[in-house]
Amino acid sequence: MSADLFKQKLLQVSNQLTESQLKDLTFLCGFIGKARLEKITQGYELFEVLIERKKIQHDDAVFLSDLLTQVGRSDLSDLFTTGNLGPTGGPNDPRDAEGVNINLAAEVIAEHLGRNWRKLARKLGLSEVKIKNIERRGQQMDLEEVAMEMVREWRSTRRGEAKAEHLLVALRACEMNLTAEKVEERLREASEQ
Repeated sequence: MSADLFKQKLLQVSNQLTESQLKDLTFLCGFIGKARLEKITQGYELFEVLIERKKIQHDDAVFLSDLLTQVGRSDLSDLFTTGNLGPTGGPNDPRDAEGVNINLAAEVIAEHLGRNWRKLARKLGLSEVKIKNIERRGQQMDLEEVAMEMVREWRSTRRGEAKAEHLLVALRACEMNLTAEKVEERLREASEQ
């Protein structure tokens, strides 16, 4: 994503944050220092500090996306995705081959996982806190969307290390072999195109 478009999206996010959500975000950014955080009254001011600290950049918004998800604003987090699962640019760009594979795998998993998503989330190494957050956000979603959110959360925690193969290993470890086979089949079909 271009630097200009990135700043436009940051401003859009800033304008949609409530005062309470901004407080939550600043709390999560305690590494900045209390004195500086107390001066922040707008979201864009926090984002400027995060840019200065190189926590976010126009080609890597994973950190910000994760923060927004943690304060219950997945809708704003989605502004930094390209319509699928990964933040735009950087190693998680869905335009790269692995990003496309993860997106394909996530679609199949969402179609077949159902209520077993928590078991898979644990095998993927998501913390109980993250699982509870997904559950809380998922109350207004169907199970397919919850599964997609779980994969999105896993991907954001793994950053550039996320691979479709990790999803397959976790599925097999959960004895979800049929779903793993369907994922492999979809990946094979995509590679043949």
